[in-house]
Amino acid sequence: MSIAENLAQVKSNIAKAAEAAGRDPSEILLVGATKMNDAARVREAIAAGLPCCGENRVQELLEKNAAGAYEGAQLHFIGTLQKNKAKYLVGLVSLIHSVDSAELMREISRQAEKRGIVQDILLEVNTGGEASKSGFSPAALPMALEAAKDFSGIRVRGLMTIPPICRAPEENLPYFRLLRQLFIDNGEKKYDNVYMDFMSMGMSGDYEAAIACGANIVRVGTAIFGQRHYPAPPA
Repeated sequence: MSIAENLAQVKSNIAKAAEAAGRDPSEILLVGATKMNDAARVREAIAAGLPCCGENRVQELLEKNAAGAYEGAQLHFIGTLQKNKAKYLVGLVSLIHSVDSAELMREISRQAEKRGIVQDILLEVNTGGEASKSGFSPAALPMALEAAKDFSGIRVRGLMTIPPICRAPEENLPYFRLLRQLFIDNGEKKYDNVYMDFMSMGMSGDYEAAIACGANIVRVGTAIFGQRHYPAPPA
């Protein structure tokens, strides 16, 4: 199937999942995870109706942006971000999904203040408690949200999670439900500089389950662009 056909199918699935959950499909933002897809393929997806692109790697984002890959769509950063690369993204992307430490919050804020802007971010939560994954623990999240008041160059717009790898979508329901509960509980506390607008969770294998649990941003790559072909490691 073509990118356009795949995208149409994903949009149809999102609409059905939203309607099954009693939700309005228009409230769910589809972010196309464009990693390892060149500028031409990204432009093809946007022409077919992809509303937002999400990149995982700073260098790849910069190269494709220089080639005009994202024209006509929103641009988000959805990958792990090192502090020394924050300066390349601030003001370029509309939302950074993967802020995983107070130090990164501080650096993004510093870069935004230098530019006279406010950068929207999401805080990443390690709902699976995996040592191999970044993100705030659920217990540490309130402290991180409280710290946001000290950083005038950022605006926390919600939460994001990447659950453990699963064999079936329903296996991730506990992690999606946990993020939903954290979203609700912390939204009720009214932290300064925190607006619980977005819950970013769900990828190609489980975005429908995430929508059932309240996600209003889903990050879908393979289901739109097909399987990625990673280069073989050197011999």
